[in-house]
Amino acid sequence: MLLGTATVVFLLFNVLPGDPARMMLGQHADEQSIAIINKDLGRNKPLATQYFMYLNDLSPVSIHNKTNAESAIYLSNEKYTYSRLFDLGKNDVLVLKYPYLRRSYQTKIRVADIIKETLPETAILALASIVIASLFGIIIGVFSALYKDSWFDKSSLVFAILWMSGPSFYIGLILAYVFGHVLSEYTHLNFSGSLFVMDDYGNGEYLELKNLILPAITLGLRPLAIIIQLTRSSMLDIVSQDYIRTAKAKGLGFYTVVFRHALKNALTPVMTAISGWFASLLAGSVFVEDVFDWKGIGKETVYALQKYDLPVVMGSVLVIALIFVVINTLVDILYGILDPRVRVG
Repeated sequence: MLLGTATVVFLLFNVLPGDPARMMLGQHADEQSIAIINKDLGRNKPLATQYFMYLNDLSPVSIHNKTNAESAIYLSNEKYTYSRLFDLGKNDVLVLKYPYLRRSYQTKIRVADIIKETLPETAILALASIVIASLFGIIIGVFSALYKDSWFDKSSLVFAILWMSGPSFYIGLILAYVFGHVLSEYTHLNFSGSLFVMDDYGNGEYLELKNLILPAITLGLRPLAIIIQLTRSSMLDIVSQDYIRTAKAKGLGFYTVVFRHALKNALTPVMTAISGWFASLLAGSVFVEDVFDWKGIGKETVYALQKYDLPVVMGSVLVIALIFVVINTLVDILYGILDPRVRVG
């Protein structure tokens, strides 16, 4: 999956029109300066060679030339943090290294450093959002199933449909205006700014957690709606099974039957939704981050697209793909814990 993502991203951004070197130097740059930049970026080489260089940079185990500085795969201390494994002949060497995501065309900062700075902000926001959505979604979904067709059940379904239908940026604007502006005197909520900011001297400080409330709620409303509906439908299916009726016939308590037997087995499809949404939220909600000025990976990626800063965009997409792979793998493992029937023998 990661190889496919890397290939698609590379081909997509290398067939787009535009010259990154000219964008870096300005429209009035001379051809000699542009040629020097394109050589440094490796864009003067055939597409197949560029693709090999790109995969070689991404791979934690890679082949490099240790003698010729003009080589496309020259082992540069400025680019790579590595440990030598063994020599491959007179000129080449196999190394173990951190994946090299290139440098920003605009700022010349390492893409890995940009992601390292922005990803924790998005992770904090995504984690807070999915915790809110999971906690309230499962609780509401369980009671909606237990009290089917009651006013609580019908109200929860209406609100779930409304939350699913409302665009995140629109809901975010409403919440920011109402709770962060009109009622700010009572709520004391700040509707903009991330948890960590830098001052003019490069010193960082953490803002109050209240800055997280509004963007986390905004981002969590859509997964909350999905989790409510999935938990409700899954619980309704489970409580009609024979083993639930048997548990009741044995005289087990209401909460024992519901939470120990029914809910545990009903959580399998819910976990799928939670994992998918959490991976999506980690990918960065562009609109929510923009509305609340949350300096996460989503906002950074949009800014890079506007500036045609391809290494930043490509690096962000690959990191997002890696997050999806890791989370889906962890969920598969969690399935075996929740439901032994899906374990591989």
